[in-house]
Order: sequence, then structure tokens, then C-alpha cells
Amino acid sequence: MQIAGHGRHITSVAFSPDGRQIVSGSYDETIRIWDAHTGEAVGSPLAGHEHWVTSVGFSPDRKQIVSGSEDKTIRIWDAQTGETVGSPLAGHEDGLTSVGFSPDGKQIVSGSYDNTIRIWDAHTGEAVGIPLAGHDDCVHSVEFSPDGKQIVSASDDRTIRIWDAHTREAVGSPLAGHDNQVRSVGFSLDGKQIVSGSYDKTIRIWDAQTREAVGSPLTGHGDWVRSVGFSPDGKQIVSGSSDKTVRIWDAQNNREAVGSPLGRHNNWVTSVGFSPDGKWIVSGSDDKTIRIWDAVHWCICFIISWLDAGTK
Repeated sequence: MQIAGHGRHITSVAFSPDGRQIVSGSYDETIRIWDAHTGEAVGSPLAGHEHWVTSVGFSPDRKQIVSGSEDKTIRIWDAQTGETVGSPLAGHEDGLTSVGFSPDGKQIVSGSYDNTIRIWDAHTGEAVGIPLAGHDDCVHSVEFSPDGKQIVSASDDRTIRIWDAHTREAVGSPLAGHDNQVRSVGFSLDGKQIVSGSYDKTIRIWDAQTREAVGSPLTGHGDWVRSVGFSPDGKQIVSGSSDKTVRIWDAQNNREAVGSPLGRHNNWVTSVGFSPDGKWIVSGSDDKTIRIWDAVHWCICFIISWLDAGTK
């Protein structure tokens, strides 16, 4: 089934905490909400950014959506009405690459092309303290740990860093091992491990406590790895790549690919993620489509794609 969607590249997709909805961001400068079971659009597009929307995510209570854009701002939206909440959060000196709520929904973390990470009060929209500085190049991906005490970041400087979310100081030395830009990073749900994806075409797993690599890199993608994430139970990893495929990996035992790649998009896969129950995977692509996959049977469920007015 194909359903009309974004008119330009998809940059970011994510399930709601209850798994009932999906939020997406696009080069068409809008955010959209979708019914995760039917693929139907929920309400009208959320419009207000003045450049590409690069990152989106739900708040833990599903009531709000956060978005980051190349227009250098972060916006908070009411997920029910589609209206903006307060004024844009401004402070970064370059475009946004990654945004996300803290587990308690009280703060937002952001990463930017200005090489810094910022923490924001989600209620007031004010920056919390000074920027987290230490990366030598663009910060492409940021995420709070499940307990909200730490932040992990990935950068074009080929490193991953862990930060104390309260003191805003770096925790230990950078995690180094990738041979090219690190594009995506995330914690396991128990906070014990970190997964990273890189333009060196590999995925790595790290011990969040010791900051050491766990085993060898996961290899199999034929091009840049652009997005990675753990399954809710931490047993699997999903990845999306410029080779146009989505892959599932065993994160615990042999750390090998599980089965064959999940079909093919018609262009780069830019964003992937598991549903909260681990049964589904959502992927977004430069081919302007969002695809929902059955993570158990490795088959596609439906496609949300742009359809010209004459073909709807």
C-alpha cells in the first residue's frame, strides 16, 4: 500500500513511545505525524521551519514533538493540535543535526554543525548552561542515556563522546575506533552499551562504562552507515545505509547480520528505528518514502510515499 507523504528527502523518523504513531521530518521543511498501523496522515503537516528539518522526536508522554532544522532553530510542537509551543529555541550558530528529549521530558539535547551540543529547558525554552564543547567537527547525533544522567554524541571528527548531563563535562576520553565520520549513535535501553554507525561502513558496539569497544565492528553494508539503534530488549541492532538497505544485527551473540537485508529503498536510508515493542522497524529515505517493516518476518508492511496530484 502506498500513501501520499513528503515531497522531498526524508531526514528523520521515529515511533511515539506507545508505538501508535510515527513522526517524520523532511527537506520539504515540514514535520508529519502518521498512524503507525494504517500509514494514514494524522492532521496537517507541521510547518514553521525556514529550512530543512533534520531531526524529530516525541516527548516521553507523547504530547509534544521536538524538531531541529538547518534554519539553526529547535521547535516544540503540540502533537495533538500541531501548533508550536512557545518561540523557537535559538542559540546554535549553525544548522541543527540532531535533537531529543530527556527521559523525563524536562530537557532537550541538540547537536549542530557548529561542533557543539546544547541542553535546553523544555518548558521555558532557555538554554541550560553553556554549550558542551570538545568535538573538532560537526556533531551529527546526540541522545540522553535512559536514566537521563549522561549524553552521548557522535561527530565528523570520527569520535564518540559521553557527557555528564548535569555538570556538562566530558566523561573520560573520546571513544575512538571508527575510520571515518560517525553519523549515528545511541544507548541500549539499560544504558550499558552504545551503538554507533559510521561512514567507514561499519557499526560498533561500546561498553558505556569502560568506553571500550565490544568485539569487532559489524560489517556488511556496502556504503556509509547513516542511522543505527538498539531494539528495546537490547538483543538486536537496526541500521540504515547509503547502500539503500536496512539491516538487523545480533547485538549479543555472534554480532552477525540476522537474515538478509530488509528489501531496498530507491535511495539512501537516512533514519531507522524500532517500535517500542520491538516488532516493527521504521525507515526513512532520500527516495522520499517512509517504510514500515515487520522485524520478526523481515517483510515490508506498507510505504508512505509522495504521489503527484495526478496519480493520487
